[in-house]
Amino acid sequence: MRSFLLRLFFVVALPALLVALWWLASDGSTNVYWPPLRTILRTFPDVWTSERLRSDLVPSVLRLLAGYAAAAVVGVALGTVIGSYRRVRAVCEPVLEFLRAVPPPVLVPVIMLFAGIGDTMKIAVIASGCVWPILLNTVEGVRGVDSVMAQTARSYGITGVARLRSVVLRAASPQIFAGLRQALSIGIILMVISEMFAASNGLGFTVVQFQRSFAIPDMWTGILVLGLLGFLLSVVFQLVERRVLGWYHGLRAVSRRSP
Repeated sequence: MRSFLLRLFFVVALPALLVALWWLASDGSTNVYWPPLRTILRTFPDVWTSERLRSDLVPSVLRLLAGYAAAAVVGVALGTVIGSYRRVRAVCEPVLEFLRAVPPPVLVPVIMLFAGIGDTMKIAVIASGCVWPILLNTVEGVRGVDSVMAQTARSYGITGVARLRSVVLRAASPQIFAGLRQALSIGIILMVISEMFAASNGLGFTVVQFQRSFAIPDMWTGILVLGLLGFLLSVVFQLVERRVLGWYHGLRAVSRRSP
């Protein structure tokens, strides 16, 4: 119980401190672009009603999840193939390095030409940016599979899909999840950027509309919603990661206790 309370304190302490500093720094502010935090919080329930959450928040989350899921499937599949075969890796690495260097926001106008301005474009933009950390971490994770483990599996006749599932992906899963974590933050950024182009709903569209109409406190509430969304997604991701990688965290805990 004591360790749980201590962990909860460390989780809550820094956000509470930052909010307190924001409150004090903005208190009494007369700058129209920097309203007091109390004004923003007072405006929040009036702006983010259940209707606006359905019309703006839900579509944004669905686009994010669709693009993120597509990037995860493509990234893990291609990363496993590239990481498993040295010749394939030698051929693909120069192309991957070139494509990775292209900033995903630059591709928005290009994707709009082929996918239009609907949800397909927004999902494609999110997927195009999320795929790289997943793909590259999967490649490195598959490359780093212990050779003794691979040979032992081969000697026991574990081949094909069973070897891929029980040996390769299991050994590479910590690094794959590292790529998935990086892709989640990238996905939120690209979700907002994609909704700033020819959109009619979504969090990015709403924040821009507030800014253009000089509804500055309303704009700040949209930024708070984005921050809360990122925090909640991060918590959910950590819960999934702890469940899937429970064996890995258990091994690390045992190794730390060993002399």
